[in-house]
Amino acid sequence: MRIQMPSSTFRPAWRSPRRLARCLLALACVLTLAVPERAFALSRVKDMASIEGVRQNQLVGYGIVVGLNGTGDTLNNIPFTKQSLQAMLERLGVNTRGATMRTQNLAAVMVTASLPPFATQGNRIDITVSSLGDAKSLQGGTLLVTPLLGADGEVYALAQGSVAIAGFSAEGDAAKITRGVPTNGRVPNGAMIEREMAFKMNDMRSLRLSLRNPDFTTSKRIAAAINDFMGADTAEPTDPATVTLQIPPKYNGNMIRLVTEIEQLKVEPDQTARVIVDERSGIIVMGRDVRVSTVAIAQGNLTVTITEQPQVSQPAPFSNGQTTVVPRTGVKVDTGEGNKLALVKEGVTLRELVDGLNALGVGPRDLISILQAIKASGALQADIEVM
Repeated sequence: MRIQMPSSTFRPAWRSPRRLARCLLALACVLTLAVPERAFALSRVKDMASIEGVRQNQLVGYGIVVGLNGTGDTLNNIPFTKQSLQAMLERLGVNTRGATMRTQNLAAVMVTASLPPFATQGNRIDITVSSLGDAKSLQGGTLLVTPLLGADGEVYALAQGSVAIAGFSAEGDAAKITRGVPTNGRVPNGAMIEREMAFKMNDMRSLRLSLRNPDFTTSKRIAAAINDFMGADTAEPTDPATVTLQIPPKYNGNMIRLVTEIEQLKVEPDQTARVIVDERSGIIVMGRDVRVSTVAIAQGNLTVTITEQPQVSQPAPFSNGQTTVVPRTGVKVDTGEGNKLALVKEGVTLRELVDGLNALGVGPRDLISILQAIKASGALQADIEVM
């Protein structure tokens, strides 16, 4: 039996406008995924630069921590702790002049904090408490009211609260164990702001962006991105670390809107080819733009191994000899003659450079010397910074 289907069932997809559009859209998606796109490491301006003037301010103060369980300062050894205790008690109406005090339940401390930008009165900030004397631990202590001063000598916050430490210390007659630093602690929300830093951002007529990693190319790209967004030449790089922006008239009195829009602009940062070397820990960090000219490298160390295997020489039975120890010394010298030259081609990528250096079978210490030797020969197109 032969069954004949309607001709419309086998109609090609391209004969229907809707199906044709779907096919073209699917084909475009496949082609887009198949074509490799260059990946740019774009970063926000917010992550690369900061607004000049918008910064934290450091605060410092001197205070006393009380309530310690015999782990505080020794008053006879730490005179400033004793003087602080006497002055505090006199302010509270207690006269202790000439009296002998032997308490070890308090400690003199330095209190530090960072005042955030645009912080207002009544806000609270975290503080750090650090011992000054010979106190063994601040565990369980309470910081008394301590004024926190700025660089100008003015009081900007008052600190007080229970000290929380992350370490502990325990000891006996023959053993002692210490974990962390028990003489340093924090007081979360331990300081209340009493004075504000005067900074009127809306009165500014120009804005300066300070780059965290100064670079000529990066500052120029940031200025170009801002000008493209504004539609006018309002931004100009004044140096590798600064981009100056003249405030457009439509943003007068509304700096928050301007800063918010500028911070979200994305720019590809540039950096100098650099190799960072830490000889103490053997850490090596290379930038992506590090390049090496054609160079041949050979590495070999002179290794001298000395082993001592003394032997005991005993006399024959019924003889008048004595038992003696005969020294046996073995000396082995390895000059590394089996190591051959390794060729590093010109213009290799960072991955190829690392693979080539690893092929020599050297450790980080020898690798540091090799990189310095390549730099001295003029074949390494990068700066080497030794930490």
